Parts: sequence; C-alpha cells; structure tokens
Amino acid sequence: MNGRSAMRLARLQDVLAGGGTIHLSEAAKLCGVSEMTIRRDVAASDGAMTFLGGHLMMADNPQFAPVYDLDEQQGSHYLAKQRLCQGAASFIAEGDTLFIDCGTTLMPLLGMLDEFEELTVVTYALNVANAVGSLSNVRLVLLGGLYHHSSQSFGSGEMYDAVRRLGINKAFISAAGVDLARGVSCFHFHEVAPKQAALETALYRILVVDASKLGIVRPALFAELDAFDVVVTDAKAAPRLNARVGSEHQPPRVMVA
Repeated sequence: MNGRSAMRLARLQDVLAGGGTIHLSEAAKLCGVSEMTIRRDVAASDGAMTFLGGHLMMADNPQFAPVYDLDEQQGSHYLAKQRLCQGAASFIAEGDTLFIDCGTTLMPLLGMLDEFEELTVVTYALNVANAVGSLSNVRLVLLGGLYHHSSQSFGSGEMYDAVRRLGINKAFISAAGVDLARGVSCFHFHEVAPKQAALETALYRILVVDASKLGIVRPALFAELDAFDVVVTDAKAAPRLNARVGSEHQPPRVMVA
C-alpha cells in the first residue's frame, strides 16, 4: 500500500470513527479519486473497513448485523483472494475433477484453469459455472435446484447425494467464518449439504480463507477445521492457525500464500 492510499484510508477512518457509514460515491468525492480507487484501497487494507449495500463502514461497527452481499464481496479483499488462489492452484493436477465452492473467494482461481489441457469442475454456483463455461478445456458439472439470488447458487434436497456420487480429486472450499473452537461456517444454510458432501467425497480438501474470516462465526456451521487437509491463507492468519491445539484428528497443514 502506497502513502497516498494510506492517507485516504486514514481520512475515511476519521470520518467513520464516530460510527455510521459513508456512501462509496461520497468517499470517492471526499478523497478526490474514483470509486474504483476507494474499492482498491479498502481491498488492500487490513480489513478495518468494509462495504455494506454500497456504503463504507468500520468492520467492527456493532450497529450493523452481518449480511452477505455478493456484489460487495466481489470487491472485498480482492488482491488477497488473488494471492490465495495462486497458492490453491498449485494443488491442481492435469485431469483432476475439482469441486469449486460458491461465493467470490475462489473466483480468481477460475482464470488459472486455462493452463491445463483437461479438467472437470463440479459446482453449484452460477457465477463459477458462467466463468468455467468459457473455458474449452474444462468440462462443467453444474448441480441444480432452487436458485438463491443472494449467493448466485443452487440448493436442493438431492444435492448431497449428487455430490457423493461423483469422483472428486480436490475440493476447494471457501468460508465466511473460521473459529478455532466452533469450526468453519457460511452465511447460507443451503450451502451446507454440498460443502459437507464434497468434504466427505474428495481425496484432498483445501480451505481457502483470508485473515478477515478468522475468529468469526456465521449462521451455518458446516465443518470442523480438522476436516481439511490444508488451509491456504495469508501471513496474518497463519500464526493463529499454526498455534491451534489439534484434536484427536490430524490438524490441517497451513500454507501461506
């Protein structure tokens, strides 16, 4: 982060210090830059500020309940997500069948699949399917059901069994919260079944999360941390994950990307 970016962030934090929010357009006007520049500043920052419905706010503001906004999540911590996906891509081998979770954390991974000659991607996420559909080297398996617009994903009572019938080499899982005691969680309950089925079926299970998810519990718990073989994360989260006291199960390896 350069000095100008740091100054803009400090100015915005001063505005937000007393609570409340500021619209993205107003933040851009205040700092004399474009809205995209403000998004990039926040994405590259330490996670102290976040977006909610087009408004910028302090991430720890207790006045606002946590909600999931796919458009806002797409721009949130983008540079961190890109680095994490570069690390996650190192686990992919030619000919693999990959389960790729919904949300935005794993979207940069899709742009890294064209270097392989043949892959299969299994997903229940429309945004993932749309991106994979343009890759001639990737065979797509889209799991259907009731469409949930908030997360651009599908859910059904049959999805668990559908995933279990597939031969998945690697499961790439994202999460909205990782608590060392409670486990790994997401916002939406319809995501639990496909996530759990992929974890039970895949030969290798990779959790991809940045430090902003650590210490957070979202409504839908779906796995213990020990359910994963590796956690791909950043340098801020790695020390806490490595210091975790393991259970009777083998704790996951932590990879810093």
